[in-house]
Amino acid sequence: MSHPLIDRLTTEFRYPLLQDEAALSAFTCAPGAHVLFVPGDVARNLETPDVAVILPELKAAFQHAFDCAVVGDSLEKLVREATGVFKTPSLILYRDGRFVGGIPKVRDWSDYVARLSHYLSTENA
Repeated sequence: MSHPLIDRLTTEFRYPLLQDEAALSAFTCAPGAHVLFVPGDVARNLETPDVAVILPELKAAFQHAFDCAVVGDSLEKLVREATGVFKTPSLILYRDGRFVGGIPKVRDWSDYVARLSHYLSTENA
């Protein structure tokens, strides 16, 4: 998963890199809303760096209403199968340990805002 823009998420922004199921569970089950960035194969997927740039901008636009983590290669298949969000790159939202929704591939800014607004405001999500 080596790409400078993904590395920036874990170094500059200090998003955790989730490498095992225990770390994934601890992150997604913590109180609040959480976004997982599932990069996919950076060499084959030219959209992955774009989403790596968009995610911190979304977090800022939503005034840090959610925290973020990067899903490591070893967990990607598990996360995709558990959520049914198979296309990558993707952003997958959890709240209080429950899957809320996913946003696969690169989207228009307005689509990200609409979907995240919906997911963050959904009752019992």
